[in-house]
Amino acid sequence: MENNTLHTLNIFTLKGQIQNYAWGGKKFISKLLKTRISGKKAAEYWLGAHTKAPSVIKTSLGSQFLDGFLKRNLKKCLGKRVARKFGRLPFLLKVLDVKKMLSIQVHPSKKNAEKGFRYENMIGVPLTASYRNYKDDNHKPEIMVALSEFWLLHGFLPKEKLLKRLKSIPEFLHLVNVFETEGYYGLYKNVMEKNSKEVNSILKPLLKRIMPLYAQGKLDKTNPDYWAAKALKELSKGTSLDKGIFSIYFFNIMRVNKGEAVYQKAGMPHAYLEGQNIELMANSDNVLRGGLTQKHVDVIELLENITFEETIPQVLHGNLQENGLESVFETEAKDFELSKIDIKTEKTYKAKARSVEIVIAIEGKVTIVERKSSLVLKKGGAAFFKAGSIYEIKAEKNAVLYKAKVPF
Repeated sequence: MENNTLHTLNIFTLKGQIQNYAWGGKKFISKLLKTRISGKKAAEYWLGAHTKAPSVIKTSLGSQFLDGFLKRNLKKCLGKRVARKFGRLPFLLKVLDVKKMLSIQVHPSKKNAEKGFRYENMIGVPLTASYRNYKDDNHKPEIMVALSEFWLLHGFLPKEKLLKRLKSIPEFLHLVNVFETEGYYGLYKNVMEKNSKEVNSILKPLLKRIMPLYAQGKLDKTNPDYWAAKALKELSKGTSLDKGIFSIYFFNIMRVNKGEAVYQKAGMPHAYLEGQNIELMANSDNVLRGGLTQKHVDVIELLENITFEETIPQVLHGNLQENGLESVFETEAKDFELSKIDIKTEKTYKAKARSVEIVIAIEGKVTIVERKSSLVLKKGGAAFFKAGSIYEIKAEKNAVLYKAKVPF
């Protein structure tokens, strides 16, 4: 039970947790947070209440983990509507620094996540098991906004483009008939169910042909050969080649410029390749992998969760609001909404939090005032807003912030 003094406060300083995954860089997140990360790769910075890495909220009673704080103050923090609908903080905000390619992956629908999580619990798969597919019972749609030039794989190529690509690669000519007769599902299933000997017989000649071009710097990043060669260099262990290399040729390769966004719905196969971004998602850590990784790949479960259709990549630029300071990246997601707030010196951003909100400062320095309380955010700083907060943000230096909330 929290005291009455705490209930009069609506804004709090928030500190996230760093995830030291092997694919991360060593400089970007360290520089953003102005903290030294000794000898470790900082891949992700999490702001939220996921039980794997809950943020720390600074209250009048001292620092507390956000997941525990919210359990004791759910309706007051989230608002009655959000608390009733979700029963928890429904989103997770991250900063990512992608130095090495991430795995090919897909996120399950809410229905499949609940079903898979319940089944794995029933048969006794430990939550920490490397072969577990479902870490929780939630779906994981997500949106990313580039903080630098950013490269990713995003959904299957349109039919004509994929056919043209298969016909242009000698090692893939035998797959043309598979795709023409069995479609996206048949093509993907065909390569993912091949054994190591079959995979090597196709990919070794291809990689032998393109690796000299990669070494000489003759491959452009828009060319799948570039990423296939990079995957071999980063992931090659033992004698078996990674099946994920096929997906590099099957999927759209996207270049996203700083400030542009991409939305990944449930069932969308994708992989982050290079760059830094802000990422907002449903509060989940469910990932089904399809290659470019040493981690567990469950082909049967993967095939059950991918949406097998062509994808026309859509880049979101954000809808500028009437205040001229905030751009909202609107999606179909009900769990979250991400916006960018660009405040020039001496300008004031005013808002009322209809739901719980989390804000992180990416550039500059701001002062946030809510009734009689205030706090200062410098670059890398974050704040938590209870539903119902009426606040102003003033920039002491030109500032860029990203805000996560629940849409209404």
